[in-house]
Amino acid sequence: MKKKNVLVGIFALTLVLTLGYAMSLPEDKTDWKTVSYNQVKRSESKVEVNENQSTQSKEINSIVFSHGSKDEKLISLTFDDGPHPTETDKVLDVLKKYNIKATFFVAGKHVKWYPDPVIRASKEGHEIGNHTFNHYDIANLSNAQLEDEIKMCEDVIKEKTGKTPTLFRPPYGSYSKNGLPEIADKNGYKIVLWGGVDALDWKNPSAESIAKNITSSVENGEIILLHDYATTNTVEALEILIPQLQSQGYKFVTVSQLLSE
Repeated sequence: MKKKNVLVGIFALTLVLTLGYAMSLPEDKTDWKTVSYNQVKRSESKVEVNENQSTQSKEINSIVFSHGSKDEKLISLTFDDGPHPTETDKVLDVLKKYNIKATFFVAGKHVKWYPDPVIRASKEGHEIGNHTFNHYDIANLSNAQLEDEIKMCEDVIKEKTGKTPTLFRPPYGSYSKNGLPEIADKNGYKIVLWGGVDALDWKNPSAESIAKNITSSVENGEIILLHDYATTNTVEALEILIPQLQSQGYKFVTVSQLLSE
């Protein structure tokens, strides 16, 4: 009887550990936002990645991008973490007003919860990129868990838009150089980070501050990081920065268009 109890205990423990990964993030949407925005400092994670990139092989660097060509005045606006039930549509309204295209790196759970904005974005010619399903810091995941996150997000994007994403951005810019590049290459993805322009709009500074951070630092080939989830002034900032940069001769294109030049 004692041996039987031990075996039952081992089985129960194994079951708990197996389910732990899938159950570790709350289903409640407010809890998701709290976890994803407070667990990791984005800027610190990005610095760690940049330090590691110098040691990566040429094969890895060939699929990791933080900017496009410097030869032309082409730049890309990218929006992370959406779609949001109201904010993404406001961003899309501004982009439509100025007739420009952008790239949205979406979290699969948000696509599942709020499909309409991402469907609209795709129909209006914007690019949809993969930002994992649950928005974990993927540097803390096993390779198997990471690949599951990428595939689950890919599946829901394909279901809602009919298109297969080819760009992947790790949440917080954080990843293990020994895992992600190989997995991304295997699944047909380019890894997209960002250059010198992180407006830090997730900290909710003023619209003027967001716009100034971008317009004062932008260069040819820039991939600009913004967010369309849980920010308060990003939409207003777009109304400032887009016409300013257009007046300086910059053209806004999707990331794939930028990288093809």
